Amino acid sequence: MPMNDTRKALLQIHFCVLLWGVTAILGKLITLPALPLVWWRMLLVVAMLALLPRVWRGLSSLSTRLVLGYAGIGALVALHWLTFYGAVKLANASVAATCIALAPVFTAIIEPWIARRPFQLRELALGVVVLPGVALVVGGVPDGMRLGVAVGALSALLVAIFGSFNKRMVGHADPLTVTALELGAGTLTLTLLAPLLPFLLPALASDLWVLPDLHDGLLLLALSGLCTLLPFALALVALRHLSAYTVQLVTNLEPVYAIVLAMLFLAEQHELSAQFYLGVTIILGGVFLHPLLNRLRPAATAS
Repeated sequence: MPMNDTRKALLQIHFCVLLWGVTAILGKLITLPALPLVWWRMLLVVAMLALLPRVWRGLSSLSTRLVLGYAGIGALVALHWLTFYGAVKLANASVAATCIALAPVFTAIIEPWIARRPFQLRELALGVVVLPGVALVVGGVPDGMRLGVAVGALSALLVAIFGSFNKRMVGHADPLTVTALELGAGTLTLTLLAPLLPFLLPALASDLWVLPDLHDGLLLLALSGLCTLLPFALALVALRHLSAYTVQLVTNLEPVYAIVLAMLFLAEQHELSAQFYLGVTIILGGVFLHPLLNRLRPAATAS
């Protein structure tokens, strides 16, 4: 029986989220510090996109206001990736992925402020619900990894901020053009920020101009091409056939995939306690409950 468009799109978006989950694993396997790792990842993606005439046509049609807006978002994306891979290096892939699961919680609180709409009780309740999970996660990691938890939480906060701004600007330009512009601006941001990191974020400071060896170079190519551009292109196709609710639920699986992969390939379950995984369960439970409540709300108010 031929596969219908919706089922095919659902498989595609799951595959995209799985590839995004792999990014944490690759971040642990790449021996470069977080700063040059992210710089090379962004630079490689921009170089790949620069080969597409569509991207250059899109750039030429953008107004100065849009260019500056997307560039600002790109700077936030660079800081998010820097802190995410910083959390991977300071702790491990499981901890970093768990912290990213907090992004929907931060978004629920931050997006109404950025979108200039009233806060809703269920959005504030989401933050309260996951607090016990956060406490268990912090208590369930070794003392040496707790700085990684703090840096990972900062990364999730940055996701919420740039994601909310991206929603305000969605639809104003070609997605591939926006990606090239944002990551190009992000590469420039890290280049300018590198000398200041020892004063701003000493835990993430390192040399920027590090040439990857063959091992790291191959993994960086996989990170840039297979785990960044490929899922981006597939997601653009899949989103045409899926509801926002479905996409949000599947996207929330990213930390689950990352934690399972970290168990399989990095044996990180031996570094973390049962308390950590109980905290992860509570956080993910709250994250998955939030879109469900949002979906049920219109039906409840219509009766």
